Amino acid sequence: MSTLCRIASFLGALAIAASASAQSYPAKPVKIITGDAANFVDTAARRLASSLHERWGQPVIVENRPGAGLTIATSAGAHAAPDGYTLLLNDRTALAFAPSLWKNLSYDPSKDLAPITLLATTPLILVGHSSVAASNLAQFIEYLRKPVATDFFTSGPSTGNHLANELLKQAAHVNIENVHYKGSPPAVSGLLAGETKGGFMLVPLILPHVKSGRVRAYAITSGKRFAGTPDIPSVTELGMAELESDYWIAMVAPAGTPTAILDKLNRDIVDVMKTSAMRQFLLAQGAEPAYGSPAELARLIGSETAKWKKVIDAAGIRLD
Repeated sequence: MSTLCRIASFLGALAIAASASAQSYPAKPVKIITGDAANFVDTAARRLASSLHERWGQPVIVENRPGAGLTIATSAGAHAAPDGYTLLLNDRTALAFAPSLWKNLSYDPSKDLAPITLLATTPLILVGHSSVAASNLAQFIEYLRKPVATDFFTSGPSTGNHLANELLKQAAHVNIENVHYKGSPPAVSGLLAGETKGGFMLVPLILPHVKSGRVRAYAITSGKRFAGTPDIPSVTELGMAELESDYWIAMVAPAGTPTAILDKLNRDIVDVMKTSAMRQFLLAQGAEPAYGSPAELARLIGSETAKWKKVIDAAGIRLD
């Protein structure tokens, strides 16, 4: 009995210590690791860091770790000390695509990372060149079923729009050929020049050309219409929910971070994401706030990993 009492006393002391640690957290600067600089992930991280600095009274530093499809940053975050002072803000590429794309990935999102919250989502827009004789999604899909393959742009192999192309091929049984560009701006330029006839692109990069009439928007890849493009129907309302392919970003921590600290991070970050200032900032970036519990983010990462594994395996895409 005395042994049981000692164990209970020890566990109770640990719980009290964890609670006290969470109450005083953060007591020093916090670092947020992201992937490449000068992209949406980096921009969102810096805006969130500024808001958390105001809330906590502690410096919140954004550190870029570019390379290898955002997996270098994610690996650094996964293997950091699990004390709440190193966080990771990254997107679906590293958290859901990477386990199926990379042969020797140095982390497992389901084991090495602790979910905190989803932060934001943005749809892709399925677009076609103005020369394509199709005025709606059904007609465009029929156009893509012709015997000669239609060239679709990508921002590079294994990128989000490349995998969206593959999802379209598999779900709608269309005949398209991927044309890989070195980044999104060259891909958009290729579409405008008529080098390709269609593809999927993030809202901010393609919407100006939709508005100018140089390309036609057929649908956004969401379950519902996007606030920034209210006139463009969603794939779900058009009866093709299987084409849903929202881009999303999330905040996670190294596995083993105390639950009390994760809960505090979730509360504080969600409070920031709920502000009108953050919503307006995200809408200007072509995104919408999306937040929830750690458990909800864990389910999202799991379902997205399973979904895209099927697409990646069917397409035979692998990275060394």
